[in-house]
Amino acid sequence: MPSTVAAVTFDCRDLDRLIEFWSAVLGYRLVDRGFSLDGTEYAQIKGDTGPPLMFEQVPKGGRRPEKNPVHLDLDPPPGEHAAEVERIIGLGARRAEVGLDPRLPWVVLLDPEDNEFCVIDHDRNEPTVNG
Repeated sequence: MPSTVAAVTFDCRDLDRLIEFWSAVLGYRLVDRGFSLDGTEYAQIKGDTGPPLMFEQVPKGGRRPEKNPVHLDLDPPPGEHAAEVERIIGLGARRAEVGLDPRLPWVVLLDPEDNEFCVIDHDRNEPTVNG
């Protein structure tokens, strides 16, 4: 079974501004906010329809120049993360060498034109510090 879109993820400098803006535009509400294991502050907004939006605060130095500022987070069926990553690689994706902490529950891949996207492993829970 193929993956579904878990979230459309935006890099941002002003987390509060984007939460307020996109919540008003889409009629979404804040459903989660905190810090990921790598110290990145994030927030997720969600509505009754459409995919959730995730916002990740970029470091003070800005985003990596090669990283696209908006990307998909894909959600494979439970227990199928590794198989789904391999299936997507077989379709033409490749692993991105981004130096993530291996404890993080996602893999970063590149599509055939080098756009990043993540495949989340919900069977692995990432420790977070909610703020």
